[in-house]
Amino acid sequence: MDTHFTEFCLVGQAEIMTGASAEEVPWLAKVQRPPDGSFNSSRALSPLLADAGDSAETLRIWEAKREEHRQWWLEFLGPLADSSRRMPPLEVVSEEHVGSVTRQLVRYQVEPGRVTEAYLLKPVSCPALSPGIIVLHSTVDDSILEPAGLSSPSPKALGLTFAQRGYVTLCPRNFLWQDNQTLAMRWQTLKFRCRRPGCKGMAKMLHDAVVAVDVLAGLPEVDPTRLGAAGHSLGAKQVLYLAAFDERIRVAASSEGGIGVRFSNWDAPWYLGRQVRDRRFHHDHHELLALVAPRPFLLLGGDGFDGVQSWPFIKAALPIYQLYGRPARLGLYNHHGGHAFPPEAAERIHEWFQAYA
Repeated sequence: MDTHFTEFCLVGQAEIMTGASAEEVPWLAKVQRPPDGSFNSSRALSPLLADAGDSAETLRIWEAKREEHRQWWLEFLGPLADSSRRMPPLEVVSEEHVGSVTRQLVRYQVEPGRVTEAYLLKPVSCPALSPGIIVLHSTVDDSILEPAGLSSPSPKALGLTFAQRGYVTLCPRNFLWQDNQTLAMRWQTLKFRCRRPGCKGMAKMLHDAVVAVDVLAGLPEVDPTRLGAAGHSLGAKQVLYLAAFDERIRVAASSEGGIGVRFSNWDAPWYLGRQVRDRRFHHDHHELLALVAPRPFLLLGGDGFDGVQSWPFIKAALPIYQLYGRPARLGLYNHHGGHAFPPEAAERIHEWFQAYA
């Protein structure tokens, strides 16, 4: 059993029960209600926990079961997902000021001999121990330029808009991009799998995201106990895995990643591979949502990859959240705008982090 996580849960539960936490978002109850109309979850989700006795006993049973789920997924992803790391030194490549924000292009090592770049954004007058957020970009040609506010104006410029609101943000480049504007999914995946046989592409994405958390948490301006993660589409997929396996992430928002393994292209070789389409594959991502509990997690959809069909995943994980005391900070916000990321989605994410980061 992970004693650090157990201690974290007990502290978190005490905060919830004593009212020591922040005020709730005013729409929390709304995102925890089943959607109107009928929907097809495509298949039944395996039970997370059989009925047990009182809540304390059920929580103890769940914590043992939680570790089983965690180890299964880590073994499925491959050894890189849970490999040891060293804190990488940070090289500042360039720096500029954008109004009240300092934006730096930084470079650091993610694996021995493997370097990546990211944009680091922070308020010009950054107070000590500010909250920090990892912003993971979507599948766009210019990768980290978009969340850093360097491409055409977009609500997905969360790295910039969060920094304008007082957060320190880090926007790391996904390994599928060779540089800011060179996307080479199949070639980069082939190179990675030749170098790391037995590892899924998502193992690499998880590893690199955890290193990004190392970098962010190590900054003198950042409070390492107030870290979050947000992303859309490709970035949303990484947020789910990062929040599930890195307990330093205290709050997360995942937009239109496709929470079910059959909801989008999770079978692509740069994610999980074709095995997840096999009818004998009985695991699904409600197990990862349960691993995040009791930390706040907001799933956003527009009825593209996430939406009404995603509700059974929230429903499956809510009882696990409730084991740690009320309120359960898990929900599904549906803007009904397809796979897009409209301004209202960005605003809901800002409100979620303002309340819980």
